[in-house]
Amino acid sequence: MTKQRVGEIGTLKNGLKAGFGTTWTLGKIIFPITVLVVILQHTPVLPWLVQLIAPFMGIFGLSGEAAIPLVLGNALNLYAGIAGVLSLELTVKEVFIIAVMLSFSHNMFIETGVALKVGVKLWIVLVVRFGLAAFSGIVINLFWKGGGELAQYGITPTVTKDPEGWFQIVLLGLQKASFGVLQLALIVIPLMIFVQFLKDRQYLQKFSKRLAPFTKVIGVQPNASLTLVAGLVIGLAYGAGVMIQAVQEDGVSKKDATLAFIFLVACHAVIEDTLLFVPLGIPVWPLLLIRIITAFVLTILVAFFWKRAEQRKEKEKGAPIIDG
Repeated sequence: MTKQRVGEIGTLKNGLKAGFGTTWTLGKIIFPITVLVVILQHTPVLPWLVQLIAPFMGIFGLSGEAAIPLVLGNALNLYAGIAGVLSLELTVKEVFIIAVMLSFSHNMFIETGVALKVGVKLWIVLVVRFGLAAFSGIVINLFWKGGGELAQYGITPTVTKDPEGWFQIVLLGLQKASFGVLQLALIVIPLMIFVQFLKDRQYLQKFSKRLAPFTKVIGVQPNASLTLVAGLVIGLAYGAGVMIQAVQEDGVSKKDATLAFIFLVACHAVIEDTLLFVPLGIPVWPLLLIRIITAFVLTILVAFFWKRAEQRKEKEKGAPIIDG
């Protein structure tokens, strides 16, 4: 057997090992949360949440019923949020505000679990995601005076029969959770094999060097470039395998992991997430620009103040102690 063949088998073996390991790690998060949320959908809990949030919708220029897609999108994912939008008669402005808010804050349970696995603190996840969603909704409502016409949707929601009884509800939850983990495996395992190939061929090192100017702008070290690319293209959930491996194996510091996450909260899965909103009949280019600009501005500001805080601590450590 040739040396090249041995190397290819080693790459495949290591890639499969990383892929199955990541699927297992994320599956332990995704499976129980999906089952729980599906069950909650068929209990008074979600309707209660909608009633609780509805009075505050006016702050964002939204009607009370707009709480439905926001709750669904945050508890589940963008697909659920969009399904909620399609079931309502909303103006173009309302749909655009919901789209921007959900682009920053969606799939909170699973993606927060992913962030914690990467090493980002819980309070940072919640403050950044909910903060960006709330701030963007308020600003758009204040400055955009148009969009009063009813939104014309390009697609209609698929009507499905609600499950009857607890057995069917739990069964539906188990089915959705199993499919979610299977879907994750079908994406993550080939991805991790591909990443292993890039690593073994030294392509990632070259790629990191090319991205060095970009990472420098947002205050992140070049070894975090793979984490950024995975999140930008694939998203926080599906890109988590690459992100977790990068943190564990590439020496990505907690600071860089946090800054990368802050950037990706504002701007992740930019192609898929943007295209998902096209059928809602809203302008998607402004949506994309808002996400990109917000990602750069927020991350640069956080990196700047973080660096200042570190410098202040260093000065305090080096300062002579004066007895009073």
